[in-house]
Amino acid sequence: MNYPAIDTELLRTFVAIADYGGFTRAAEVVNRTQSAVSMQMKRLEEDVLQRSVFERDGRQVRLTAEGQILLGYARRILKLHGEVMNTLREPHMVGSVRIGTPDDYVMRFLPGILSRFAQAYPLVQVEVHCESSAQLLQRQDLDLSIVTRMPGHEIGELLRQEHFVWAEAVGFNPHEQTPLPLAMFNSDCFCRAWACNALDAMGREYRVAYTSPSLSALMAVVSAGLAVTAQLQSLITPDLRILGEAEGLPQLPLSNIMLLRNERHQSPVTDTLAEHIIEGFRA
Repeated sequence: MNYPAIDTELLRTFVAIADYGGFTRAAEVVNRTQSAVSMQMKRLEEDVLQRSVFERDGRQVRLTAEGQILLGYARRILKLHGEVMNTLREPHMVGSVRIGTPDDYVMRFLPGILSRFAQAYPLVQVEVHCESSAQLLQRQDLDLSIVTRMPGHEIGELLRQEHFVWAEAVGFNPHEQTPLPLAMFNSDCFCRAWACNALDAMGREYRVAYTSPSLSALMAVVSAGLAVTAQLQSLITPDLRILGEAEGLPQLPLSNIMLLRNERHQSPVTDTLAEHIIEGFRA
């Protein structure tokens, strides 16, 4: 059986009406007159679907049961349509890009960023290198690098500013031990140096009891109640509690998360991924 084709512009207008609750606001979003929007929906209901997708009550509109079903399909169709157009209309968005980042940002920020980028540009291969900020600053082969810097020592483009905090597992008190047991990244990590310098300045005894280049390994140790750690506040999970001066720990500095671009490796691919990274960190 042959069915009439559904124009993506009809679906785009339909989704706008569903999202904004009426024809007037949807008309502004899709840049059409209200009468044009009404004609589109009349065509969708009478000529294409031959059933109602809206219940009208004055100026208010609600989706019918069929409209609710169509909305899910419409979003998927428009998403696929966008992916196709991005791929075919931007043939330069083919290739590879190498980015470097500390392990902690991989867990917190990169999954969403890379997922959105892959959906928009499926032909681009992304190679991720996880190293400390100090190591990344020495590399010349990466297209983009995400690094941590103290205020006043910024280089590159600011992505996000975060508080650096102490934390331990809820229900445990390793902060009461002397010397204070720490779970920290390896010795070339800026964050470890900041934490140790702050403890030295206040004369607090400590020992680096656990080290790892992996954030998940450090968090496993801390969650078991074996040590205190110092990390970005956004990385503190619900099973941990933040510590401060009340627990005899010094205040830690703010940290700036910076994006570095390798000027020798600039391309539309790296520039586009950089924009995705900026949007993801600032969201």
